Amino acid sequence: MALLGRSLYRLAPFSPTPTLPPHNHEVGIRSELSVGEFPSNALRRSKDPQWRGGFSLGVDLGLSRTGLALSKGFSIRPLTVLELKGQRLEFKLLEVAEDEEADEFVIGLPKSLDGKETPQSNKVRSVAGRIAIRAAERGWRVYLQDEHGTSIEATQHMINMGLGRNSRQKNGDAYAAVMVLERYFSTSGEGAELLLPKRLDLQESLRVGPKKDTDFYPE
Repeated sequence: MALLGRSLYRLAPFSPTPTLPPHNHEVGIRSELSVGEFPSNALRRSKDPQWRGGFSLGVDLGLSRTGLALSKGFSIRPLTVLELKGQRLEFKLLEVAEDEEADEFVIGLPKSLDGKETPQSNKVRSVAGRIAIRAAERGWRVYLQDEHGTSIEATQHMINMGLGRNSRQKNGDAYAAVMVLERYFSTSGEGAELLLPKRLDLQESLRVGPKKDTDFYPE
């Protein structure tokens, strides 16, 4: 099991019937903790088709390029491709989420053909873990979603749209992020892994969530 650092622990895959991993004394988490206390946008939408809240930022992390996509309502669209690394990338992701009023990240997790994690998976987990702590300070959730095959799906999708080679090369990472979100919502979030901070104050921040948009939730 890849470690996410001392400030995070790894939850079991999200499902409508939440389960918890075996107790880890190093974590020091409350035993009554339930994944159901942090419902994903995908699950909320599947339970209530009229639900309007919750914007999701899809992220396809690469070695040098990171694709972003955004889900607002029932629309998923490619957003941009970032050519940043390290803290500059992580702060930019938070900035984009703020600008787009997203309340959760859905980050693609690389896996091999047989469904096992790869060395690249560890790198993604490391970045996602750091983002999860800063996101929780704002009441935002971070999920990991299996992204196996999404790059191929994205390429085929762009070809079907009639995009040329240059356009596909320029926007491929953003469309891969679209495919990550498509998979996340098509499965109602089942299999997505919530990254939950160890600190109880950050867990409480996640329970409360971000400040509600008055356009959706008028006083």
